[in-house]
Amino acid sequence: MPIPFQKSFAGASLGAKFWLKKATVPLSLVEDPPPEVAIRAGGDGLATVDLRIEHGKVAAVVPGGTAPCCGPGVTLENGLVWPCPVDLHTHLDKGHIWARQENPDGTFMGALGAVERDREAHWSARDVAARMEFGLKCSYAHGTAAVRTHLDSLGKQAEISWPVFAEARERWAGRITLQAVSLIMIETYLTDEAVRIADLVQRHGGVLGCVSYMIQDLDAALDRLFALAAERGLDVDFHVDETGDPGAESLHHIARAVLRTGFKGRVLCGHCCSLAAQEPERALATLDLAAEAGLCVVTLPMCNLYLQDRAPGRTPRWRGVTLLHEMRARGIPVAVASDNCRDPFYGYGDHDMVEVYREATRILHLDRPFGDWPRTTAPVPAHVMRLPDAGLIGAGRTADLIVFRARTYSELLSRPQSDRTVLRAGVPLEAKVPDYRELDELFA
Repeated sequence: MPIPFQKSFAGASLGAKFWLKKATVPLSLVEDPPPEVAIRAGGDGLATVDLRIEHGKVAAVVPGGTAPCCGPGVTLENGLVWPCPVDLHTHLDKGHIWARQENPDGTFMGALGAVERDREAHWSARDVAARMEFGLKCSYAHGTAAVRTHLDSLGKQAEISWPVFAEARERWAGRITLQAVSLIMIETYLTDEAVRIADLVQRHGGVLGCVSYMIQDLDAALDRLFALAAERGLDVDFHVDETGDPGAESLHHIARAVLRTGFKGRVLCGHCCSLAAQEPERALATLDLAAEAGLCVVTLPMCNLYLQDRAPGRTPRWRGVTLLHEMRARGIPVAVASDNCRDPFYGYGDHDMVEVYREATRILHLDRPFGDWPRTTAPVPAHVMRLPDAGLIGAGRTADLIVFRARTYSELLSRPQSDRTVLRAGVPLEAKVPDYRELDELFA
């Protein structure tokens, strides 16, 4: 924030009572807004409110201008206030290896090979821990309240990365809520290795996952996965059809497997890129099935824009993202997330969910109207991660908020918002994004 605005929070501390006055909020991010809080003229689902903060929680949400004129408070001059976001799909174990392992051609296959080489050569506990810590520092400084990360879990790497993750989760408790997902190939669930992975995930309180694509015994592998998850009370998280091949239809098979097995846990499907390349009738039939099965979907717009439809000397013809509008129309919970950061799958990124939402809005046309699309950043991912106190602004909820100088969507999405103020339990956060030089020792 500019210095005068930042200084206005100087009196806020844990246990303090104060008002955030003349705040602009998307009503879709407010839990049970009072009926007298009206959408601001001009639409876009924005409203002006005053927020009462007491003892680290939101004590009240009232119409803007009705808070007492005297007493401690900060006047936000119609600045936007959002709940701290939840980053539902990341790869903290892969992050920030670009300096020593670039993607040679920018393709998906190039990324797979580059990561495999780097993992075999460098992914010790010390290396993974340092890069994971760097990524979490970025997330925390940007205001993220919770992160789900996939962990490469084949062979010896599982015994390295899961304990490192467990230590990070304990170290970051109270700052970022962490979940981990096992990342293996779907065919692994046709082998005895699947039991070892499922037991490992259960010991660490994780989520059972895999990369799903078209294999000969796909249905048998899915049935085994859901059986292992059900036996251990685990939720499930897939990488699904991350390709432009219209014949990639594992999402269809996943939905049928959920219905066939009666699986009751939460099922998240990431990517689902091939839907955009399929004939509309076939793609929409799959979405009807996904809605019936209760699937949730997360799209990773920056990474897939980077990887999909890349060919030397040729401009890409499609965006690599999935059918989010059609999903939402069917009641499928949809979210956006960071995915990879500064590794061979995506050479950029900073674990910043504000950037993710900004780019998702541009890439996926999450505007005109903006409607409830902001829910893709916090309430929906919080629901998937089973975090009942995260993702919304409401009376009784923890005051984990991001305060922007921007007053409208146009102002919010036109700049990086590097002057934001993050409040955690009502207290201004002083954390800064880490310097890249912190990683130099790993790449010497």
